[in-house]
Amino acid sequence: MNNKGENAHFQALQQAFDASWPGPMGDAITLKCRHVEVTVYPQDAARMTSLRVFGYELLRQWNPQRRAFQYGSFPMVPWVGRLGNGQLDVNGKIWQLPANKPPHALHGMACYSLWEVVEQTHESLTLRMTLADPWPWKGYVIQRIALQGDALIMHLEIHSDADTFPASAGWHPWFLKHLYSDGDQSELGVQFSADWQEETGENELPTGKRITPQPGPWDDCFGFIRGVHASLVWPGRLTLKMTSTAHSLVIFDKQPDATCVNPLTQAPNDINRIPQYVTQNQPLIISSEWKFTKHIN
Repeated sequence: MNNKGENAHFQALQQAFDASWPGPMGDAITLKCRHVEVTVYPQDAARMTSLRVFGYELLRQWNPQRRAFQYGSFPMVPWVGRLGNGQLDVNGKIWQLPANKPPHALHGMACYSLWEVVEQTHESLTLRMTLADPWPWKGYVIQRIALQGDALIMHLEIHSDADTFPASAGWHPWFLKHLYSDGDQSELGVQFSADWQEETGENELPTGKRITPQPGPWDDCFGFIRGVHASLVWPGRLTLKMTSTAHSLVIFDKQPDATCVNPLTQAPNDINRIPQYVTQNQPLIISSEWKFTKHIN
């Protein structure tokens, strides 16, 4: 691994979310079970760069124009989405984090941190990331990716070495809107029944007010009392049923080729408003299952 080169990109990403990015780095790991095949690059943000299901590629792929947050599916830890003004307010003490999308800090630290392989089988992978500077507290993150039948099960844990601190976690997948490149016009549809939508302020952060879910297009966060449940449907191809015990889901569908459907422990910047805490004995945990069904023509 070229630590010097990678660290330069890591440092640049902390300063600007759209800094140039070298794409998948290090060695790829492939998991396969039945009709699902996943490719993960531990040294590229513990990111899934490919998710092939029944022969279809579901994720937006890397190309030289892509930036760090624009392809595959990567974990967001130890915060999700936009962190207001790049600041953590913990009991009145302000901790400043790199504001790489001014004035906010975007999408956590997974993309500029090093991950190591803890355990690997043909159908599962466990990765570990140490929480270090610029995060103020010592701890670590565990990500598990496993295939069971025609389902993908993902799991994130944020642990503290000693101190209590706030945290949020989730995933940021880019799902292709069109599975064929041969002129097929059927487009991905996202179906869900949320209990509320987070009102967004002029600063692009949730205001804390819950409103009736609005029609798309979206760059919005939705809430679910009984946990996240959504269906991603590629007509005539397949359906992905996404579930999670977490209660927040961000949907971003304003780009022509891909849609983000992000299960989260809480809405962006709620780490400041209604924090969820990690202690030495109690990690923050989120899991999500993506179950796939092929359409019969």
